[in-house]
Amino acid sequence: MASHKAALLSSIVIVIVSLFVTFTEARDITVGGKNYSWKIPSSESDSLNKWAESSRFRVGDTLVWTYDPKKDSVLQVIKKDYETCNTSSPLVTYKDGNTKVKLDKSGPYYFISGADGHCEQGQKLITVVMSMRSHFMDISPAPSPVEFGGPAVAPTSTAGVNLRGSLGLIFGVLTGLILNNPGFCSLKMGKSQRRLLDFIRINLTA
Repeated sequence: MASHKAALLSSIVIVIVSLFVTFTEARDITVGGKNYSWKIPSSESDSLNKWAESSRFRVGDTLVWTYDPKKDSVLQVIKKDYETCNTSSPLVTYKDGNTKVKLDKSGPYYFISGADGHCEQGQKLITVVMSMRSHFMDISPAPSPVEFGGPAVAPTSTAGVNLRGSLGLIFGVLTGLILNNPGFCSLKMGKSQRRLLDFIRINLTA
């Protein structure tokens, strides 16, 4: 009986760790979902913020832009300059044609085109980066902008976050049962194994 419980415990730990790593792995994300999407949108439905609305951004992800550096650039700006399309004082200017920006903290990031008149015609992007806790447990969707002529903000699709929230709840219940069940606790669980379970439980249920 004890060996059966030990095997079950090991299987659960492997599954939890595998999914935990999958959901926390950093990614390279091509802006717009394909190369050379950094351009004036042909319509509201073609705007990059429509694309951002259906995407989930996590701390550690990297945004990738591809464009003609002779004709365009990417400016990272503050919210006010994003709203007014002010290109005179960017936080950072990128003009290499293959720009990569690592999202190293949660919150909104604002980007506009450096080409004359492009921002005013909708070539701009807001990405809202989720924190680790929100990524797993926040049932409400993170705000992501939907705008063509202005900086309006609307919620994103709930599918991805509901899945992660459900997984987080399941993981929390499983680890709680393991750690609080007298039968499992009677096993000679190694310190590293218990620490791993504690770490996962804290990160998924905090």
